[in-house]
Amino acid sequence: MKFERVAGILLHPTSLPGNYGIGTIGKEAFNFIDFLVHSGQKLWQIFPLGPTGYGDSPYQSFSAFAGNPLLISFELLIEDGILSSVDLDTFPKFDKHQINFGELIKVKNTLLYKAYRNFKNSDVVFSTEYKNFVNSNKEWLEDFALFMAVKEYHNGKLWTEWENDIAFRLAGAVEKWQTKLKDEVDYYKFLQFTFHKQWANLKKYANEKGIKIIGDIPIFIAYDSADLWANKHLFSVDEKGKLLSVAGVPPDYFSPTGQLWGNPLYKWNEMEKDNFAWWQKRIKKVLEFVDIIRIDHFRGFDAYWEIPGDAKTAEHGKWIKAPGHKLFSIIKKEMGDLPILAEDLGIITESVEKLRDDFNFPGMKILQFAFGENGDKKFLPHNHIKNCVVYTGSHDNDTTKGFFEKEKQNNSGIFEWAQKYLDYYEDDLTFKLIKTAYASVANFVIIPLQDILNLGSEARMNFPGKLGGNWTWRFSWEQLDNNLPQIYRELTIIYERPPLKKEIIDNNTPKEFLPE
Repeated sequence: MKFERVAGILLHPTSLPGNYGIGTIGKEAFNFIDFLVHSGQKLWQIFPLGPTGYGDSPYQSFSAFAGNPLLISFELLIEDGILSSVDLDTFPKFDKHQINFGELIKVKNTLLYKAYRNFKNSDVVFSTEYKNFVNSNKEWLEDFALFMAVKEYHNGKLWTEWENDIAFRLAGAVEKWQTKLKDEVDYYKFLQFTFHKQWANLKKYANEKGIKIIGDIPIFIAYDSADLWANKHLFSVDEKGKLLSVAGVPPDYFSPTGQLWGNPLYKWNEMEKDNFAWWQKRIKKVLEFVDIIRIDHFRGFDAYWEIPGDAKTAEHGKWIKAPGHKLFSIIKKEMGDLPILAEDLGIITESVEKLRDDFNFPGMKILQFAFGENGDKKFLPHNHIKNCVVYTGSHDNDTTKGFFEKEKQNNSGIFEWAQKYLDYYEDDLTFKLIKTAYASVANFVIIPLQDILNLGSEARMNFPGKLGGNWTWRFSWEQLDNNLPQIYRELTIIYERPPLKKEIIDNNTPKEFLPE
């Protein structure tokens, strides 16, 4: 697809402000969209929206199709009449800048279950809206709701540790457990109905305000997921559920033993037999949630690093060719030109670039990676092309302030290199880098909110390879200077994101010039 020259902000909904321990898709999300509009932004990039498991990573979800119930807004449930404000009176106080997932999950689930009981006793459960949702999503919803109900019955254990009949979906087991756990299955259907309803309203509001949402598709699924449990024949497990091979990346300069992700790989030969039907369904589902898809680890569609299932590190793997060209050709034939961005970082070969360019997918440029003698020079702004997305950093990087502070302390030369390149020797190197990103020829510029707020390493979202403590950062409205919308609106005007449609008058105050 052809993309216009625009600007946006990277922020997951969990990082939004609010009184209940985690950002939600309620009123604060609507307020954030208003902030984007006032700031001249046209894009809101988020992470995957799926329900998270161990480690709380949105890239390790119980389902590639479901939404995360932790994002459900209590205020909206009160408006729907299935919770009351009194129910929230005893909700504990949480740190407003850090998510405590362990404690939060317990108290939030208690209230969500209370909402379900009230919902079940209301007329809504018999409504056309609810029935239509269940029927139109039954292909994934039935498996997901049962998976979660059985998992809860077994105290959260991995599906391979469940009773054998349901773990391996033996004859009659699915029907037996659906009957046995009917109330619990219905609870998880209610959560998905509620999430989908709230998210659909939020997305509609964003689109009406001229904001498009960019959302991720992680290339791989989690081992502990409804996707694998219900479709074992499509993934690299044997008849006992043992992993035959897993995903990761090989050793490099940053990681001498590589990265062992542990995700199951695809049995691409099986997937080809029905024209990649699973992938087609997955992409259609994600496009219900977002306007533009960012495919994480895009290079895995050209070739992926296959590691033995019992390996302790990622060192002893091999590159295996993937049928990415076939997959995207079929998707294009069935669904047309799709708005897809390719996360093309890491070990990128000519064949990866060809796959990306054959379908005209914009790639990514990370400015933090560009500086210093060993920096990747294709990320320097003078080497950018129009069909790409430029970031100061991503969710896997330190904040820009934290990055430069560490490089300055390490005497690596990167900080000084950046100063010379940017011709900037004053205090706010982060804002200078943001302006440089805006000035790039890249059609998209997306800045993490942490960098817009010029926060240090305490606001880092994720540290790959670090166990625990990730995905917890939140902001509060008092951190946003009142001048920020004007500053960023002016940047979009100066650097034509998007190109002006009408004259700017009244001392640089924009008139209605943005395209519809």
